Amino acid sequence: MDDTGITEADIEAAERLLGIAYSARERAQMAGNLVGQIQLAKDRRALPLANDVPTASRFDPRLPGFELSVKNDAQTYDLTKNSSPEDDDDIAFAPISDLATWIREGSLTSRRLTEIYLTRIERLNDKLECFATVTADLALSQADAADALTARGVNLGPLHGIPYGAKDLLDTAGVTTGWGAEPYQDRLPDTDAHIVVKLRNAGAVLLGKTTLGALAYNDIWYGGRTRNPWNLNEGSSGSSAGSASATAGGLCAFAIGTETLGSITSPSQRCGTTGLRPTFGRVSRRGAMALSYSLDKIGPICRNVQDNAIVLAAINGADPADRFNIAAPFGFDAGRDVSKLRVGYLPEAFGEGATEVDHAALKAVRDMGLEVVPVTLPDLPYGSLMNTVYAEAAAAFEHLTLDDTDDTLTWQDDGAWPNTFRKARFLSAVDQIQLDRLRYLVMQALNDTFENIDAMIGPFMTGPMLIASNFTGHPCLHLRAGFMNLGTRGAASLGAGKLTTGSADQKGRTFTVPQGISLWGKLFDEGTILSLGMALEKKLDVVSKRPEFPA
Repeated sequence: MDDTGITEADIEAAERLLGIAYSARERAQMAGNLVGQIQLAKDRRALPLANDVPTASRFDPRLPGFELSVKNDAQTYDLTKNSSPEDDDDIAFAPISDLATWIREGSLTSRRLTEIYLTRIERLNDKLECFATVTADLALSQADAADALTARGVNLGPLHGIPYGAKDLLDTAGVTTGWGAEPYQDRLPDTDAHIVVKLRNAGAVLLGKTTLGALAYNDIWYGGRTRNPWNLNEGSSGSSAGSASATAGGLCAFAIGTETLGSITSPSQRCGTTGLRPTFGRVSRRGAMALSYSLDKIGPICRNVQDNAIVLAAINGADPADRFNIAAPFGFDAGRDVSKLRVGYLPEAFGEGATEVDHAALKAVRDMGLEVVPVTLPDLPYGSLMNTVYAEAAAAFEHLTLDDTDDTLTWQDDGAWPNTFRKARFLSAVDQIQLDRLRYLVMQALNDTFENIDAMIGPFMTGPMLIASNFTGHPCLHLRAGFMNLGTRGAASLGAGKLTTGSADQKGRTFTVPQGISLWGKLFDEGTILSLGMALEKKLDVVSKRPEFPA
């Protein structure tokens, strides 16, 4: 033992944690001079880093030579006029395009629509636990302001007077933003997140803050567990748990979610919503809780495909104050002819484990006359990239580990954040650099794949696509494709390899629940997968079914 107290036995034990092996001579050499390296780490830990301090290194999904395929920031929507219904429930579940038309023409006021949603929140939120905070007074004030503009002949666009829910990791001035986690449940921001400002400027009405699993993982938060409207015995998945649950249950017209690794697409799969994870960097993250600086993305969760296009158009745009923001136009044409598109799929994704809904969705694309081709991805250790998520998340919330505040979080299972953050302290910095280099190879792999196709289709857990496309920054649209009878499902842990589908419970009960299909697109080309998604949605014809709530 040297004067630092570090022994060769300590080093040998540490080797087992890192999966490496040194010789006795090498251990003896290190034992005497590790003190400087350790002290440097301690010196840095003495400097607290706020969650909103970004990394100096900046991830950019664009490879050398990348050119935007979308040149114009223009959108064309299908605004086929439907008469305004009298029934409040029919109004609550109507698409944004209809709601916007009714408000613009005066057959529906924003106040009435807002009151419909507030009434549904009051009646159903105890069952779903999908809103952490309801901003009723603010919502009615914003609705009245929208109606006043309408009366003067002023319309701010398709979201004018449309009520929504904001995931409770998006800052709202003077309104609790608790990140779903006990240490932050009384957190009160002074300013609004950039996306909240953009939506307000677009005329949208903030109903409240939708729940998220603590620190953007799972569906367990400091107020309980957010439920799936189709089966109240199970969680809604996460981390955009409340955004998907509230939208699916008709408690808002749309909601905003975020995704690091499945947090928009997974609850959309569970709750039957249609979620869009935009290209990394497209939507500003200023004022949003950071979980993984090189992976986090913000996007809409809606009840149909076109609504996602409407919301994305409102939240897209350059923000020089966001270090990771990338200015890019968003083009969308609801009437686009998609018959010439070339759609790829991974054959193994439609093999063992694929559902009848998966196969029906692939068949539907073929029946629409599109060219459907098998594709392959290089044999790379995609799953290894998960250690980057662990490291970045542990860094974002380092103080929880170092001061034992992580003990206050409700969810303490092996796969929960507290244990994951602790284990991450043993990750190798050298390995993290190598993972970044692997990430570049994955970027090249997906870029090569999309050179020959316009989009890719597959189940939510298609091969490596969930991990690969999140790390490359490619956009993903997950839409409802059908229904299955399943037992109550549990939560999946990070790195579990697949999401559990559940089986009949002890009473032999199964539940009719929605199932979705994913469409992946080229970087900054969300318009293509949205147009394809609209056509597929029409072909499958399952989007109009609603969950039924017990009295």
